[in-house]
Amino acid sequence: MRFIKCRQKPLLLLTTILFETAVTFGRQAAPPVPQTDTTTIDPDGTAQITRLVPVPGTISPEAQKFISRQVPSTAGTGGLPERRKATDAFRIGRAAEARRLYPVNVEEQTIASVRCDVITPLKIPDDKRDRVLINVHGGGFVTDSGSLVEGIPIANLTETTVVSVYYRLAPEHPFPAAVEDTVDVYREMLKKYKPEHIGLFGTSAGAILTGEAAAEMKREGLPLPGALGIFSGTGDLSQAGDSEALYTIFGFGGAIEPPSKKHESGAYVGKTDPKDPVLSPLYSDLHGMPPTLLVSSTRDLLLSGTTILHRAFLRSGVDAQLVVFEALPHAFWYDYQLPETKEALNIMADFFNAKLSR
Repeated sequence: MRFIKCRQKPLLLLTTILFETAVTFGRQAAPPVPQTDTTTIDPDGTAQITRLVPVPGTISPEAQKFISRQVPSTAGTGGLPERRKATDAFRIGRAAEARRLYPVNVEEQTIASVRCDVITPLKIPDDKRDRVLINVHGGGFVTDSGSLVEGIPIANLTETTVVSVYYRLAPEHPFPAAVEDTVDVYREMLKKYKPEHIGLFGTSAGAILTGEAAAEMKREGLPLPGALGIFSGTGDLSQAGDSEALYTIFGFGGAIEPPSKKHESGAYVGKTDPKDPVLSPLYSDLHGMPPTLLVSSTRDLLLSGTTILHRAFLRSGVDAQLVVFEALPHAFWYDYQLPETKEALNIMADFFNAKLSR
């Protein structure tokens, strides 16, 4: 049962604690709720809804169990130091699991004065040595939840080197610091690789940053990458999408806040106009953008942002593909045990293999 008149702060919440919190509280029984459905539409269009939402039979048994775990109403809250500490623990544990499932070599390097991890498959076919993927991690722009977690599986599955960028974080370094770091690393890659053999991808904050970096590359007149991967993101930090009023990073669980028409992008935006065409690429000229794969899911709080950006790409004539998974929450592919995760990772890998081989 869900009473819906709320929204989340997607950029200030931690994708990273999604899975650990769900596991921790998975054994707790849900409190009883009335089994009724009601809908009231306010004069301004605000919907006040109570719905009974069953676990769908359209997803794997593992996914059914995953979304059935109980999440406390305080999940995702807490101060930034605590969040970063929790994120670090999550990232280390999940990266170790990634290396076990998807063997690779990892070497820390400094590229264009930016700390990076260079993730190299154990074997790279000769026809894939002339290409590289750049990963920008998730974590709400204030933490690092996805470096290695995102890059390791893709490096293994594509048999392609991945450079994972540890861009500067907010609030210490608001926009455009992360964009600058990403573009600087890209410039270095251009010295070794043809642009059509370079891919850029990320999840959550990294998905947003992927679009922003591409917009900045275009603004500067740089040759654009051969492919983009925007995995649960948005191109508009000026306003919230409909899905942000329905879901948290946990889907139907976790902390909720009063509804707002504004997109709560937190310390990352800083003093920048939220409609700045690099900060919010939806307001930029998207013509000529690289082939792009967008991935989301039906209980993803950034589902709206992902689909709106996809339509904007299509209107601009971009080769843009959208894949939406059933019933799963934000960035579910961080959990490697789900059959849907394996499917999603293979879709991502196949996309890059196809687009960077042209």
